[in-house]
Amino acid sequence: MISNKNLARVAGFCYLIVIATGLFSEVFVRQALRVSNDALATAHNIQTHEMLFRWGFVADLINFVVGIPTILIIYHFFKKSNKIILQIALAFVIIQTAIIAVNLLNQITPLLLLGNDTYLNTFQQNQLATLSLLSLNIQAQGYGIGLVFFGFYCILIGYVIVKTNAIPKIIGLAYAIAGVCYLINNFTMFLSKGFVNPLFIYLAIPIFLGELSLCLWLLIKGIDISKLETKDEN
Repeated sequence: MISNKNLARVAGFCYLIVIATGLFSEVFVRQALRVSNDALATAHNIQTHEMLFRWGFVADLINFVVGIPTILIIYHFFKKSNKIILQIALAFVIIQTAIIAVNLLNQITPLLLLGNDTYLNTFQQNQLATLSLLSLNIQAQGYGIGLVFFGFYCILIGYVIVKTNAIPKIIGLAYAIAGVCYLINNFTMFLSKGFVNPLFIYLAIPIFLGELSLCLWLLIKGIDISKLETKDEN
């Protein structure tokens, strides 16, 4: 059987893949190819870099699949001492994954609209480009809705880490702060006219550091099982 330390490392490695694929699809694909308020330019970018756009979609699928072991392994380690909180956190992240996974249909829609199939000849090119950009904008809002649930997940997991001491408290605190930043970031977007979010650049750093710190600790150091056993006895 796999040891607890190696199991934690599996979780850390999977989480690293989640972070890498998430950054790739969001920063190097969606943000790089989408041009705000310019449907024709966005359509041109997607058509010119179609394979990159497809890889962004595949990266998101890999993100969801690989993220499942990370979530379940964390649940496995902490469920005995904080079962109710972990179950609530698990429910949040399941909802988040379902929302964003279904929302991927909006991300792949531009490839269907800009595919030059015969049945699309009833539309003009500028109309297809407009529908494509609208689909990407809907995808961005759906992604934000999913991240609200993930923000609550991060807060709960961060709280559990701080309470158990199986992982340094500073990492649990950083992870909880990342969750708070997710909430602030997405609610700011929802409440802003035009869904413009001026706070993103400031909130992205603590989000990245919070998730990366937990990922690297799991990958390099693992989880101190003795602290969890002590907690269980209490």
